[in-house]
Order: sequence, then structure tokens, then C-alpha cells
Amino acid sequence: MSSQAREGACAFAWRNYLLIHSGISENDNRRSALYRYIASLRDTGEDDFDLLQIAAVAYLKKLDELQDNQCARLAADQVLAKCLEARGSKHDS
Repeated sequence: MSSQAREGACAFAWRNYLLIHSGISENDNRRSALYRYIASLRDTGEDDFDLLQIAAVAYLKKLDELQDNQCARLAADQVLAKCLEARGSKHDS
């Protein structure tokens, strides 16, 4: 399931990105960068589809804002960490 979750999250984020940015090619470099970023999350063991979608969308948004892959990865990681923290505090309540 984890591979399917990553693929689905990337597809979801990329489709939405293309809807917002009509001048972007389907095979833009940002797409492969997105897939690399989400694949890198495999090392963390994260395979929750909803969280991967959030990370994917955050990554693309930050990539546009910051114009730097490393900074976009760090920013998306921070968004993901906040989501995980919020989820953990919900379960602890």
C-alpha cells in the first residue's frame, strides 16, 4: 500500500498543481522533483495517504515560493511534522 499511497499523493498534488498553473507542461521538472521528494519520505516510514498528499501539495507550493529544492523540502517537512504532531496530540487526548 505504501507505494500506492505515494503514487496517489503525487498524482493528486500534480493534477491540482496543473489546474492552478495552466502554462505548466505535464512533464515539467517540478513533477520529477515532487516524486523524488515523496519517495524520500519512504525512509521515514510515512505511508499515510492523507499526510503524503499534504506533504506533496506543501512541497509544490514551497518550491514555487522559494525557488529552491532544498528549502522546499525543509518547508514541506515542517508542514508534515506539524500534521504528525497534531495527529499525535489528538490520539493522546
